[in-house]
Amino acid sequence: MKEITKKYETEGLTILWKPHLCTHSALCWRGVTGLPEVFKPQEKPWIQPEGAEDERIRQQIRMCPSGALGFEDK
Repeated sequence: MKEITKKYETEGLTILWKPHLCTHSALCWRGVTGLPEVFKPQEKPWIQPEGAEDERIRQQIRMCPSGALGFEDK
């Protein structure tokens, strides 16, 4: 898979997604700790950062086991 990084932005945060690293663990959106308001694998774009506050998104991204999700503060 091509090594690309996709970016999704809020006013204070840039969410980074590296599809080539993603293991599809579904931890970002599924289960008690998931954030389905932001991470919506059945939709395009699948990351919709307006669904939660920046700090909650940061917390969720830190749980990504593969490192496919990351963030940069603006």
